[in-house]
Amino acid sequence: MCGRIALYSDTTHLAQLLEAGVDPELLEGLKPRWNIGPMSRILGVWENSEGERTLGAFRWGLVPGWAKDPSAVRSTFNARAETVATKPTFRSAFKRWRILVPVDAFYEWKAGTPKQPYAFKRADGEPVVFAGLREYWKGEDGTELRTATIITTDAGPDMPIHNRQPVVLERDTWEHWLDPEVADREELEPLLKPNKEGTLVHYPVTRDVGNIRNDGPELVQEIAGS
Repeated sequence: MCGRIALYSDTTHLAQLLEAGVDPELLEGLKPRWNIGPMSRILGVWENSEGERTLGAFRWGLVPGWAKDPSAVRSTFNARAETVATKPTFRSAFKRWRILVPVDAFYEWKAGTPKQPYAFKRADGEPVVFAGLREYWKGEDGTELRTATIITTDAGPDMPIHNRQPVVLERDTWEHWLDPEVADREELEPLLKPNKEGTLVHYPVTRDVGNIRNDGPELVQEIAGS
């Protein structure tokens, strides 16, 4: 699974990396954070039919457009690669509204007493780019929600402490993943696999990251540990 991330890179750098324009209104009030959990704002890049990409913000936890009550939709911050194309909550977004989700780091916990958190980053120092989905929901009272989810898959060699991990997309797959003209699951599902060995590095971090109220660059710093 992926339930905690850090996102502190400058949005201009992220937009350049992802070859996207920036929607200022969608990024208003977004600040660097080192301990982001579900229901908070994350970034995503989508592509329109003209091939233009836009970087904007989404609430982390996808709400399908057909939902009557968004508060009743729970545990949708991740979508399993094995069922994302067929599960009613995600299948429309999988066909039409795929996004790239950039993060600087993400956290996972190694089993133990107590559990030890680890930070995962790209070995080359660039932001990690996840496969994600977006949705738009509008209530009868005019309330609007722009939401997103991160897709997970079986753990690969770079994830030795858990049995699941987010899908990490490499640059040469971004165009195909975002292409709104591509809707065939047989074309898309091969992208939803563990990254190749050596893509990610990981190290232990302070257990303070376990409390969502804690935030700051010290949370992503390496500590002595197992």
